[in-house]
Amino acid sequence: MTQFASKRKYSHTSAIPPDFVPSYPSDLPITQWREKIVSAIREHQVLIITGETGSGKSTQIPKFCIEAGRGRSGLIGCTQPRRIAAITLAARVSEEIGLNGANLVGYKIRFQDRTARTTRIKLMTDGILLAEAQRDRNFSSYDTIIVDEAHERTLNIDFLIGILKQTLPKRTDLKVIITSATIDPEKFSNAFGGAPIIEVSGRTWPVEVWYRPADETGDEDTGDLTYIDQAVAAVDLLKLGPAGKRGDILIFMPTESDIMETVQRLEDKCYRSTVVMPIFGRMAASDQQKIFAGIPEEKIVVATNIAETSITIPRIKYVIDTGLARTAWYNARSKTRSLPVAPISRASADQRKGRCGRVEAGICVRLFSETEYLDRPLYTPPEIQRSNLAEVILRMLHLKLGRIQDFPFLDPPSDSAIKDGFAVLRELGAVDDHHRLTTIGKMMARLPLDPRISRMLIEAKRENALRELMIIGAALSIQDPRERPLDQEAEAQQAQAGFRDNRSDFISLLKMWQACWQEEEQRSSRRTSSQLRKFCREHFLSFRRIREWRDIQDEIRSILSELGDFSENSQPADYDAIHRSILSGYLSQVALRKDKNIYSAARGRQAMLFPGSNIFNKGGQWIVASELVQTSRLFARTTANIDSAWIEEIGRDLLKYSWSEPHWEKKRGQVTAFEKGTLYGLTVVDRRKVNFARINPAEAREIFIRSALVEGDLPAKYGFREHNQALLSQIDQLESKTRRRDLLVDEETIFAFYDAHIPLISDIRSFDQFIKELGGDGLLRMKKEDLLRTGPDVCAIEQFPDTLRVNGSELPLRYAFRPGEDDDGITLIVPVHNLPALSAEPFEWLVPGMLPEKVTLLLKGLPKAIRKHLVPVNETARRIWPDLHFGNGDFYGRLSESVFNLAGVRISPGQWDPEQLPGHLRMRFEVVGPLGNVLACGRDIEALRPLAVEKHEDELWHKAKKTWERDKVAVHDFADIPQSIQIGTDALGIARFAYPGLAEEEGSVAVRLFAQPGRARQSSLAGLMSLYKDIFTAELKDLRKTWAFPDSFAPCVFFMGGVRKASSILYDYILRCLFGLQAVQHPYRTALLENIKILKGRLGILGNEIRTPVVEAMQQRHDTRAVIERFIRMAGKNRAVTGRLSVIASELEELIPADFLSCFPQGRVRLLHRYLKGLGIRAERAYVYPEKDQAKEARYIMYRARLDEIEKRVLSRPNQEGLDFLEHVSQMIEEFKISLFAPEIKTLFPVSEKRIEKELSPWDIRT
Repeated sequence: MTQFASKRKYSHTSAIPPDFVPSYPSDLPITQWREKIVSAIREHQVLIITGETGSGKSTQIPKFCIEAGRGRSGLIGCTQPRRIAAITLAARVSEEIGLNGANLVGYKIRFQDRTARTTRIKLMTDGILLAEAQRDRNFSSYDTIIVDEAHERTLNIDFLIGILKQTLPKRTDLKVIITSATIDPEKFSNAFGGAPIIEVSGRTWPVEVWYRPADETGDEDTGDLTYIDQAVAAVDLLKLGPAGKRGDILIFMPTESDIMETVQRLEDKCYRSTVVMPIFGRMAASDQQKIFAGIPEEKIVVATNIAETSITIPRIKYVIDTGLARTAWYNARSKTRSLPVAPISRASADQRKGRCGRVEAGICVRLFSETEYLDRPLYTPPEIQRSNLAEVILRMLHLKLGRIQDFPFLDPPSDSAIKDGFAVLRELGAVDDHHRLTTIGKMMARLPLDPRISRMLIEAKRENALRELMIIGAALSIQDPRERPLDQEAEAQQAQAGFRDNRSDFISLLKMWQACWQEEEQRSSRRTSSQLRKFCREHFLSFRRIREWRDIQDEIRSILSELGDFSENSQPADYDAIHRSILSGYLSQVALRKDKNIYSAARGRQAMLFPGSNIFNKGGQWIVASELVQTSRLFARTTANIDSAWIEEIGRDLLKYSWSEPHWEKKRGQVTAFEKGTLYGLTVVDRRKVNFARINPAEAREIFIRSALVEGDLPAKYGFREHNQALLSQIDQLESKTRRRDLLVDEETIFAFYDAHIPLISDIRSFDQFIKELGGDGLLRMKKEDLLRTGPDVCAIEQFPDTLRVNGSELPLRYAFRPGEDDDGITLIVPVHNLPALSAEPFEWLVPGMLPEKVTLLLKGLPKAIRKHLVPVNETARRIWPDLHFGNGDFYGRLSESVFNLAGVRISPGQWDPEQLPGHLRMRFEVVGPLGNVLACGRDIEALRPLAVEKHEDELWHKAKKTWERDKVAVHDFADIPQSIQIGTDALGIARFAYPGLAEEEGSVAVRLFAQPGRARQSSLAGLMSLYKDIFTAELKDLRKTWAFPDSFAPCVFFMGGVRKASSILYDYILRCLFGLQAVQHPYRTALLENIKILKGRLGILGNEIRTPVVEAMQQRHDTRAVIERFIRMAGKNRAVTGRLSVIASELEELIPADFLSCFPQGRVRLLHRYLKGLGIRAERAYVYPEKDQAKEARYIMYRARLDEIEKRVLSRPNQEGLDFLEHVSQMIEEFKISLFAPEIKTLFPVSEKRIEKELSPWDIRT
């Protein structure tokens, strides 16, 4: 007796007489082994008994235990995998024991306990014993435990065996008997240290096997359940065949639906003296007992695999085996447990065959081929190998079986599988980081379902979406019921269109369910099998899978109903509630869109939306998938669009948070950081602002001091800050002027000052409270000695003035010492109205204090041949400085003069290289508007000059406009207007000017003010033109038509846009020439009246004189173009000729472009005819002598290139001298070309290469 004996409930009483010996049926094979088994029970603590189905193990072994003296000091417990087996075996054992059997034998199943204090043999489901083990790990109420049907290797059986193995060393008085079919008994023996095995023979009569496979034309996809048809046909063969077999028949079907349909079809046959009975696990106990009752009629029992090993149905002579069963399998692809109908193993098929041949020779009809039988696996894998290990771990934690790594499993899982299992449970929120069950995990453990389905159902209960999730959970446990025959794909897609939902495949499943079952739910009766078949056929759905779906949904509903605290929602759940529930089970299968239909999935994977998904091409930013399938690539299947906020809401504990860029945020008045939350590598939360003080208070305080106090980024004005900033600004200006950084203390010193006075705070609210508690901010006010390291030289400071006198105005200067930055050096603040009057030369002097460095660097930048005469350069520079006389004349000219005076070295101004100077040694200009607003900045004053053209109006400007501007000005009241007027002073106190001019406005002329004189003069051209037109209106009306090109001239003016457009351009050109408006001018009344007097009555004559050269030029251009094109056609493929002619054609376009009348002066237009004629002559000669033409071209082309370069410089800073030079030399080159290519046309003046060179040379070096 062990230490536990005194605690046992039944140790003080025994209802079994000491000399009691039960009786045993002689027809059972196990009876022949009675003595050996009884002896083994007495001698061994663990015994393994194997035997074929029907050998009598389940009923006789409990009696053998009584005979062996067991059941006196505790119960004889006998576990069964199924409730029906526990109930029927209890009845059978009680009956065989005799009169006292009812007192000695009891059973216990879930929600039903039929035991008493006198009970000695207790039959129960293995789950009941497991539940008792939670409270009593040592099984104190038992002296013997029989684990029956251990070969089924359910999780419960494996758990019990493991617990018993752990318990036996503590309970040496406890006997354990493992019974099994003849399937690998050595594994059980080895688990218990080589426990003895007794093998019991089973069958007493031979069994004949008939193989009747399905007709190869049978197709379940059409809705024909061929195995039901086969089974009915097999019954017909046995009942109605030639031999006319008699005897009870047992038919194995995979599902309850199959059983009920088979029963219905067999009952419709009305076999004589035959009763058809169903049997399955969920039947009422009273209905289950009917199959054991002795009746005169023959029986046909249609059963699930419950009849395979758990119970023995008497009088069975024939077995019809579909070879199918519904077995739980973990689908690694979808990561859920499914219950597919699948082929059974050879061992299970043999078990089924063993159900006949008990009373006489039997027949087993297998509805599959012998080849198929031989190809099947020998054994059904243990449930632990077919289960999601997460489910196993969950149950172990619930049962408190200890660490899974330490549990003595018959087939221990790998460490990696255990790790993955815990990862799944962690994902589902079932366990915490220490692998302890959470509240959700405890709820999940109560549901004998796949953990993912359990989690979704628990969430659905909270979301009030249980009804929808039972349907979806069942759907995820089967294959997709939709069919798409290759030859009917379009028809199938159309038939299933009503199920589609563009946001979610899960909603599509709900729609499909409703289409299948809603009508019958409204009728409160199910569709008939034929009706459902028809519906499935019409909608291309698998009839078998649709029924399987309903069966699993019923099973889930039954499980939840038994628990009692799960109630279905009466109102339909919305999209969010449904998908949040789904998401709770598939957090690791969310994905973030990367590209169209391409998603980044968890753990660095990339998945594509399955093309068959409803959301293909419509996927949202985030999706959830029930499965990720790897085929040609990784596909996301059964998907839905989700809100990323749900991910954090449901999976917050799984998200890994990090924080970056902690910074002071003035608007919030606190230190914030960007929070990032990732789930399995996917960024769910990105750059969300959070209060950094909650994450790292010390670092937040430091950032607050540095940013808000040291840098002064405070949201409001503080007296201490303004005081301290004023001190800092004073010292900063001293450093910027002297370009040194050793006056002001560094930021660390300033930080240390605040750090010594500020407590652990990092936000404005706390800071204000701190100052309030101090009674003021005096503690935070600095002194000058707190900020200054050493004092600067006062004399040096005077060399850096705060203003610069320019054109009589004092313009402010600003200094900055920021090497490499845009504003480094000196900045001159220039009012925009002063900009036109400024030239770059005076600013080359900078300020006296910066001149020594500039001179030194300019000397060092000279060519070595010059620089060698000035060494040592620094000493030479020191000698030069006093001689420069700051601001006196051109800086570079004065510098060259000083160098020559002191060193005797001649340096032209062009030899100085200011471009190599650093930025701070070139004046920077900041242009400001009338109100002091910055318009632009830069070091090139010419680049800033266009700003002066823009309008910058303010109150002063508007006041001046009212005084000076006039509308509708006519010649008779036109008075002289000044070129400029002073309108006041700007924000810097500098005089501002406006420039009056004429402006054409909607057919009339007005006086307007302009910001720049150039703009005023340019606008006045259009104003004067309008005045002239108004005076000569009558004459011009007819002249416009007279001067127009005739229609016959269309080919000549085609390049200008046609006759009408060319005539308009010509008309404007003639008027500009007549009125002298080709050059910009100020509108003086005297000049206007004098010109009118000259033109009066002579417009036609003078206009024709202007028109004639234009017409001649146009005609000559056309003729010359025709000559060139004719010779190009004649040249054919002669590249030498066509090449020269193409060059000549290009010169033609340059000589007279389409806009020549708008940009050529009148003098050049008069000469175009002769130059065009010369091109025509050149083309004729180039056709004959192309090489001569090329040689002549080489004589002038270099001059043209040089002139182009000079033209760029002149136009960048235009002046009349430069413009006249360009026009003159251009004419010289054209005349030179005439002398080269058409000497028969005399030149207008002597011209030669030497003369052209003489003109160009001085301008080659001018700047």
